[in-house]
Amino acid sequence: MDQVANPARLRWIALIFMSLVVAVLLSPNVLTRPAYYQVGDVASRDIKASQDFLVENKDLTEKDREKASREVRAVYDFDGSSLNLIPSIREAFDLARDSLKNASPQNGQDASGSAPLDKAFSPKSEAYLFARDRFFGILEIPVDDRLFDHLARLGFSSAAEEAVINLVTVISERGVVTSKATMKPHMDRGGIVLHEIYSKKENTVTDPDRFFDLQAAKNFIKGQSKALEGKGASVEIAEAAIKLAQSLVRPNLTFNQRETEARRELARDSIKPVFFKVKKGEMIVREGERIGPEHILKLEAETKTSRPIDLIGRIPAMTILIGILFASIYFVGLLRTKSTADILFDASVFLSLFLITWTYNFVAGEIERGFPYLSSTALLFGLPVAVGAMLISIFQGVGAAASFSLILSVFASLATGARVEFFIYFFVSSLIAAYGVRNCTERVILIKAGLMTGLINIILSLAVQMIYGRLYTLDAIVASLAGFLGGLLAGIVATGVLPLVEIAFGFTTDIKLLELGNMDQPLLRELMVQAPGTYHHSVVISNMVETTAKAVHANPLLAKVSAYYHDIGKMKKPLYFIENQAGGENRHEKLAPSMSSLILISHVKDAVELAREQKLGRAIIDIIQQHHGTSLISYFYHKAQERQLSKSGRVTEIKEEDFRYPGPKPQTKEAGLVMLADMVEAASRSLVDPTPARIQGMVQKIINKVFSDGQLDACELTLKDLHEIAKGFNKTLSGIFHHRIEYPETVPSQAKKVRNGNSDHVPTEDSGARKPEDKAEVEETLRRLGLS
Repeated sequence: MDQVANPARLRWIALIFMSLVVAVLLSPNVLTRPAYYQVGDVASRDIKASQDFLVENKDLTEKDREKASREVRAVYDFDGSSLNLIPSIREAFDLARDSLKNASPQNGQDASGSAPLDKAFSPKSEAYLFARDRFFGILEIPVDDRLFDHLARLGFSSAAEEAVINLVTVISERGVVTSKATMKPHMDRGGIVLHEIYSKKENTVTDPDRFFDLQAAKNFIKGQSKALEGKGASVEIAEAAIKLAQSLVRPNLTFNQRETEARRELARDSIKPVFFKVKKGEMIVREGERIGPEHILKLEAETKTSRPIDLIGRIPAMTILIGILFASIYFVGLLRTKSTADILFDASVFLSLFLITWTYNFVAGEIERGFPYLSSTALLFGLPVAVGAMLISIFQGVGAAASFSLILSVFASLATGARVEFFIYFFVSSLIAAYGVRNCTERVILIKAGLMTGLINIILSLAVQMIYGRLYTLDAIVASLAGFLGGLLAGIVATGVLPLVEIAFGFTTDIKLLELGNMDQPLLRELMVQAPGTYHHSVVISNMVETTAKAVHANPLLAKVSAYYHDIGKMKKPLYFIENQAGGENRHEKLAPSMSSLILISHVKDAVELAREQKLGRAIIDIIQQHHGTSLISYFYHKAQERQLSKSGRVTEIKEEDFRYPGPKPQTKEAGLVMLADMVEAASRSLVDPTPARIQGMVQKIINKVFSDGQLDACELTLKDLHEIAKGFNKTLSGIFHHRIEYPETVPSQAKKVRNGNSDHVPTEDSGARKPEDKAEVEETLRRLGLS
């Protein structure tokens, strides 16, 4: 039951897994295939909006944001209080006056004396130099000896001090900028924002004449001479105050770039994007239309509308859709798998080729981007899809390969987004490849099939190019070259993959069968030495099945090679089998019937183990395991019943199952052939006079017996096939047991003549008709074989 359930369960698992993988790869491409275009490309197909969506007008949005950014006024930091400068002026003047007072006593004059000032405060004295450096150091301006002397002669009068402060205050309150030229662009944009550092107040200034630059400030101060004189200041004081005030002028209005940029960025962010609406079904771009910037925007928006949640919802839907397709193809009989290995192999080939197709399509698109003169459509002709058909044809036959090619061609066309002509191309190419390897007995046949497929691909590719009027273009050359290389590559890949498939899935190809059919194989040589009768029996069976297999549409090579190995298990106990006893003692005479049946049954298990050790392949192992089916070892079964009857006087229950082979029954035509040939050949050696009529009767009797026992129920042999098998066996056995021409020969007079006139050898007591005891022995042999 498990042997049936496991393949069925695995079949559903493989179906679901394949459907899921294909759905994941196809879902975003089949339903809403994204279009990857650049400005200037030509659309390869019509693209419509799948739903209503908004498209951001990036140009208009950027223009609005740039406008908002430009409208933001530049921010200037303004220090109009001069709070730092006035204290410095007063400190400097106080220090200078103190230095002047202290210098007079040091020159021998009374503090109230009227000695000349230049003598009391000599420019060369240390006190003078110290006072000068401190004065200009406090004010943070360059040293000016003439100005200091001028102020010193005035005694650093308070009037001069106040005049300087007034001048500096007026300038500071209006504002001094380094250069009005740098401020002009900001003023032209609507003025500036004046940010007072200490009060944190801001106001907008649109009049650039309000501010001074450095030169204008100095000129303004210079022009205040009369104003100072009008306020009671002497000419000397006014001159000194103006000169010192000019030296103290410094910019107090600076551009705050960081704050300005922050406000502009804030203004940009405050502008909402500008959108325009695209309605469902609206044509985004038409086939053959050149892609522009607006098309790019719409295509990107269309792609973005495929939300992840939508894609997640599509994947199960696509999985169900593809799963139903696979199931329908299977259940209508287009693709049948007979075993677990077949299921895994078909699924592996399909998924591998589908992934290769998907990857190849992506790479072809990237090549087209890098080399615009190479069309990705032309490169698609190089897809080695035919390799799958080759492998399926070799292992499962041309019929299975044709169905597989149909399925793979459909999905390869979907994966590449190609039109119906590519489906035809893939399908025809695969059929040609499958047909080319239908009788693959040499590895070179794969290469020849690849070359033949490549040549057909050239014709197909040129025909497709001609349909679209591109026959005399570079695309036609690329397509034909790609098609030829694709066919050749399929043959090369199949050649390399074939041994790996044999190892991974336990398949047996005709190539491997030819290798195993070599009579110099170590296992066959060992069989010939240890069990010569079994070896001869196997060789005869191989001839019988080989000549009959074609008539029933079976694989002659598989049947023949399987016949060589079907009884290799007898090597472990060769003398327990009648064909190896050579007239010696029959060891079964000393054994109980149940033990004898166990020994006979065990040769199947031993043969399977040997076959697995020698890696003969699943096909041969299955035939070895099935070549006796569940047939009854009737001789020992009846013998066990007779012994039980003789002991108890009545027949007690003897389980028939204990005397049957474990099976399974033959599952293939080849296994059925080997079973029939095995039983017929064994029975033929017991024929008394193997005439064609007797051979025919014996063959028909055994075939009828096997058929009636239900041993052929699981294989595909029909009544017509059984009739052909009987004819083939009769012909082969008649050839083996044919009568030789008797040549007359003079013999000594004392020798008695043989009844049939054969004088090649001296007659013995065994010549002529068989004795009654010989006939009894024959009947016993037939019963032992279960054939009487």
